[in-house]
Amino acid sequence: MESNSGNSDTNAQQSSPQASGIPSDSTMGSTNLKHPAIPVSHSLQDNLRFLEDVFRDSSDINFKHWSYGPGLGERACSVYYNSLVQEDTINYMKLSLQDLTTHEIGPGMNVTLHDIQYFFGQQGVSEKKAELINDMEAVVDAISSGRLIIIFDGWDHGLNYKAESVETRQVIEPVNESVVQGPRESTVENLQKNLGLLRLRLKTPKFKIVLMSGGGDTKTTVAYGYIEGTVDGELLKEFKTRMERIRDVEILETSYIEQLIEDSTFSPFPQHRYTERTDMAVAGLLDGKIIVLVQGTGGMLLCPGLFTEFFQSSEDYYQRTVISTLVRWLRILAFIIALSLPSIYIALSTYHPELIPTVLLLAVLNAREGIPLPAFFEALLMEFFFELMREAGVRLPRPIGSAVSIVGALVIGDAAISAGIASPIMVIVVALTGIASFSIPQYGIAIALRILRFPLMVSATLLGGFGMMVCFIIILLHLSKLRTLGQPYLAPLAPLRLSELRDVVLRAPLKKMLRKPRNLHNQKP
Repeated sequence: MESNSGNSDTNAQQSSPQASGIPSDSTMGSTNLKHPAIPVSHSLQDNLRFLEDVFRDSSDINFKHWSYGPGLGERACSVYYNSLVQEDTINYMKLSLQDLTTHEIGPGMNVTLHDIQYFFGQQGVSEKKAELINDMEAVVDAISSGRLIIIFDGWDHGLNYKAESVETRQVIEPVNESVVQGPRESTVENLQKNLGLLRLRLKTPKFKIVLMSGGGDTKTTVAYGYIEGTVDGELLKEFKTRMERIRDVEILETSYIEQLIEDSTFSPFPQHRYTERTDMAVAGLLDGKIIVLVQGTGGMLLCPGLFTEFFQSSEDYYQRTVISTLVRWLRILAFIIALSLPSIYIALSTYHPELIPTVLLLAVLNAREGIPLPAFFEALLMEFFFELMREAGVRLPRPIGSAVSIVGALVIGDAAISAGIASPIMVIVVALTGIASFSIPQYGIAIALRILRFPLMVSATLLGGFGMMVCFIIILLHLSKLRTLGQPYLAPLAPLRLSELRDVVLRAPLKKMLRKPRNLHNQKP
């Protein structure tokens, strides 16, 4: 089999600019087409004419013509994306065909189309990285996903080679979830690597992984997994129903899945958890959760996410019980501070000064002397500056982002006090509020606190402590009504399940926490 170097590559364009950007690691799924499938033709020219029309105007698509057989009379064509398939894999494909025929026909014999049809058609696909394909729309999907397609003149089948070669980030320490004690591996943007990391930790056939393909032009591969016998049956059924509804939706990132399957779109509270840590994902699976992974995304989604779980960290189970319990209490206190400290200061200084000890009240009044703004506008101004610096620190390049945030906070805080537009105690209140929000393990719940802090400040300004109480009751009613994948968001607090409280406010000793499925429907495990 010899390559015909005299034929030049043909450049073409696929109708969608996004399809070549994300290679798929799964076999081809549904193509979401509205018209009947187009079979592969016996005529090589007809097949190439169809593909050239689909991939027209693309500079990285290659149609490599070559000849083979006795006297090089047989014709074939390899179609692939230069940007997704490395050049060395092109020759590997032809060498693998030569190896097959050398063993089956005999040394020195030339392979013919009849031989290829016999080996791949009647005996089945002999090459582990190849599969037969007979639908032109599936051919288009395969090429768009980074596969190498070989079409032979005179045969109504093509060979689909898994030849994509795209550089991906290596497995490193989690970026968004710092590790003090425990495993230091995180997920990456390669779906197969992520599934492999999970398989290494869950060596059981009960760990089921389901692959599905997104719709539109992206056709992104989405995977979700669960442990059979551990996940609640009704929960799994509801999850699958919601996933089927989004099968035709274009998916670019895991957050798309979160927003499309959540119960309450306008709730500030996150209803699913994110993680980059494989140990945290496996712990969730053992607890009856469902994980969702998307090709091209480094994070995983844990479904459903209950309110109490946002205060938990995987490191809680790597440390002794007393330490883990104290740290969890500290997180709960940080949640209360981050939510209500500015509004408490406004209510006490404006409506309830009698509740402040006399010495502290004199210190507050002395600090606020000469401040032209009411407490509410003073707090609102400082919160605005703090949020502005927080966003600047996130968007700036990492080497200078933290430095700008720290220097900005010091300069603006000192300048505000010197200019007489903010009191020192207000700067302390805002700084404590920001630090407390950083103490919560899950970033999603911290964002909810940033949103709810301002309605609480308004209610404290209008009605003092009574207004804050009304606002807290509204938040509590919302949490009591909120559900995630049909499950109560406040479980196991509401409805109360005493057996599960050992891992909410307290972290019971591991010897007392026997693994069993989380009972979301009050049924016996």
